[in-house]
Amino acid sequence: MLGHLGFSWIGAIYLLALWIPNIIWARHKPTGYDASGENPVLVTFERIGQVFSTVAILCFNDLNPHGFNHWSVWLVLSILLMILYECFWIRYFHGGHTLQDFYRPLFGFPAPGASLPVLAFLFLGIYGKLIWLIGASVILGVGHIGIHLQHARRLNA
Repeated sequence: MLGHLGFSWIGAIYLLALWIPNIIWARHKPTGYDASGENPVLVTFERIGQVFSTVAILCFNDLNPHGFNHWSVWLVLSILLMILYECFWIRYFHGGHTLQDFYRPLFGFPAPGASLPVLAFLFLGIYGKLIWLIGASVILGVGHIGIHLQHARRLNA
């Protein structure tokens, strides 16, 4: 459960799949997006979760596949969630770059830009049996999903 130190290619691919659309988003933010007024406790959880999940996903080679077994189901689910995350970005970038596009559920996932990658990281941690990544994903989820659900509620109010 503690893991073996070593570089994870799977982790690096996940981070690229996460960061590339976010870098593009920074240039194409939704009209009216305002990060001010975010709950400082949630922001703290989000930042801590970001740092710890980045370190955990890169620095433990337990995430690299070692043949197919019953734990591989978690890897497959994690990959499917990351594919859905990329679909979320495709929908957003092909849409009108509106807050509605950004916070609209995707296949029943609320705030898909926040919930899908957090769940993918969590499932990847379960696959690798890495308590560090599981814990970091939970901390990240509390902050990141919490912040985005607050934004979505404000939008729907």
